[in-house]
Amino acid sequence: MENLSENSSSSDTTADKAAKVKPGLRLELRGEENYYKGILHIGSTYIPISDDILDELRAKTALSPNEFFRFFLEKVGYSSYLHEQIQQEVKNGGGLNSQMSAIQQILRQE
Repeated sequence: MENLSENSSSSDTTADKAAKVKPGLRLELRGEENYYKGILHIGSTYIPISDDILDELRAKTALSPNEFFRFFLEKVGYSSYLHEQIQQEVKNGGGLNSQMSAIQQILRQE
């Protein structure tokens, strides 16, 4: 029984981890050893991004954040549900320009 109470008081529960997730979009580029080299974080949700789409996004990093977002949404948001989730997370994260600029910068670095 002691183990049970220790586990229940642990601050490392799934709910605690979810509460620590920063709002907004975040693009994670992973190494060559990974099947998916790009992962889009939409809040606590992860969406894999194919190499082809990453290449297409890299080719468009010179666009303005607004134009890039439209292109990004077209390429990454492959369902109406995902479109809505991405758009909502942009609102939750504090704005389009800063988030798209950060994603464009990440894509330029590789």
